[in-house]
Amino acid sequence: MPTKEELQQRLDQISELFASIVTHADHQSSWRCPYKNRFDQCTAQFGCRNKRKPKVQGELPVCVSDDKLDYRPAWEWPCDPIR
Repeated sequence: MPTKEELQQRLDQISELFASIVTHADHQSSWRCPYKNRFDQCTAQFGCRNKRKPKVQGELPVCVSDDKLDYRPAWEWPCDPIR
């Protein structure tokens, strides 16, 4: 049975791991479209000017975004209601 100190050490390690994941995700969200997967395919279920026909029929469309867009303003809270 692990001691209280050992459990705390494990919890601290897990917290550090998740903190690094969150930091990376936060950085990446400032420039990469959230609908672009790791294969540069578009997973959005709506139109997008960066969406191109898939390389192989039946696959997801190709995303040709230059990844220079900043999506953060769209996620800021509180946001203005759509008029």
